[in-house]
Amino acid sequence: MAGEMAVDSGEKRLNELGYKQELRREMTLFKTLAISFSTMTLFTGITPLYGSSLRYTGPACLVWGWVVVSFFTWFVGLAMAEICSSFPTTGSLYFWAAHLAGPVWGPLASWCCAWLEAIGLIAGIGTQAYAGSQVLQSIILLCTGTNKGGGYLTPRWLFLLMYIGLTFIWAVLNTFALEVIAFLDLISMWWQVIGGTVIVILLPLVAKTTQPASYVFTHFETAPEVTGIRSSAYAAILSLLVSQYSLYGYDAAAHLTEETKGADKNGPIAILSSIGIITVFGWAYILALTFSIQDFSYLFDPSNETAGTFVPAQILFDAFHGRYNSSTGAIVLLFVIWGSFFFGGLSITTSAARVVYALSRDRGIPLSSVWRRIHPRHKVPSNAVWLCAAVSALLGLPILWINVVFTAITSIATIGWVGGYAVPIFARMVMREEDFSPGPFYLRRASRPVCLVAFLWICYTCSVFLLPTAYPISASNLNYAPVALGVCLGLIGLWWVIDARRWFKGPVRNIDDLQKGGGDDAHGNGNKV
Repeated sequence: MAGEMAVDSGEKRLNELGYKQELRREMTLFKTLAISFSTMTLFTGITPLYGSSLRYTGPACLVWGWVVVSFFTWFVGLAMAEICSSFPTTGSLYFWAAHLAGPVWGPLASWCCAWLEAIGLIAGIGTQAYAGSQVLQSIILLCTGTNKGGGYLTPRWLFLLMYIGLTFIWAVLNTFALEVIAFLDLISMWWQVIGGTVIVILLPLVAKTTQPASYVFTHFETAPEVTGIRSSAYAAILSLLVSQYSLYGYDAAAHLTEETKGADKNGPIAILSSIGIITVFGWAYILALTFSIQDFSYLFDPSNETAGTFVPAQILFDAFHGRYNSSTGAIVLLFVIWGSFFFGGLSITTSAARVVYALSRDRGIPLSSVWRRIHPRHKVPSNAVWLCAAVSALLGLPILWINVVFTAITSIATIGWVGGYAVPIFARMVMREEDFSPGPFYLRRASRPVCLVAFLWICYTCSVFLLPTAYPISASNLNYAPVALGVCLGLIGLWWVIDARRWFKGPVRNIDDLQKGGGDDAHGNGNKV
């Protein structure tokens, strides 16, 4: 009796679902929250797309767009928190989709969800590596004299090396013990909270002049001569991309539920807390940047101090150079932002590896026996870590030839990652309520309306990331995401039709001697979903 009482509630629920505890369960709520918050990141979503969103419609849509997107994000977060409470497994979305869709549709649902999530997360590593390299490029340029003073603007080959170097470092760190990863993510949370607070407060104070509130909250200005977009409504839709790209990643807590104490309670808390924190801090960061703009048109001038490559860097430079005739303060704050990219990439690598591990554990990818191996000492899926890093590095190779790499990777990451959310949420919405085995966090009658709003919002988000972002469309500005995703998902779908549907059954239980009842009776799925 004492031994049973000592079993963690999350581990007990995991065993009921048919999985034995393999990963080390030692992460607290705070550590899990730190990783989830680090994956969403305060700076890494807003910073790289801030300039393009500002260009589309000016400040008003950018500022209020964050509020609108945050509102709908809460619906997605609530829906996912309820499911996470019921299914505290490392496979998270993939596992949820399989069980919620039932024995008939479960294999296909889990197949689609797993691959969408894996694609999104691996591309997400690439977004962090690219944007981190972009910030580092600005730091180097300002440290060596600025664009006007003969500073060094890194060429494509060096930019690519920085990109690959970051993915390599994240993979190395993820091969160490889980305590190291959790400790670094704990640092990341405080880094972003303290660093974000400093930037939000300091930047408007340092700027010699600040924009009036009427400009920040009400000014609407399109740039058809630059973007080629003459429809104000279309421009407004594109200006919200920065918010839609920034406000996801909160499922990271779900990926770590097999390693979290009391995961059926702490997983949902971590998901919702991450959304709450990033909602407040993200809006404050956008307001700080926007209020501190000195000259709107100069931000995009290719002859300015940052070569027109990175609008937030120019805002920081204008503020500190205008006040102190020095770029030192801007460089320091850019380093704080770069640190956020570094920690964000580390967290996403952790999440990506857990998804690949969970999928390979259920024999859902080629060479599964290799990728599902757990490091005998560190108890982490190290082979899966290096697979994710290698694929992410390959995604960056086009940096040498084309200019739209970040647009494509960002779209792929968002559609894959957020699209993966839609599968279990839709399955939860249409399933019979009596077939759902709720955890401690349960929405009850509100569940279906919440899931409906969440599902429709996800569909909208995925759609807008497939749209052209500039006109007239040419090879230099084409959004390649529809082509890349079409080819990738087409091959995965073809694999399913030709072969995988015959043998892939979704999450495979690794406990053979489960007592009757519990997970079997709740879902009626026997040994496999």
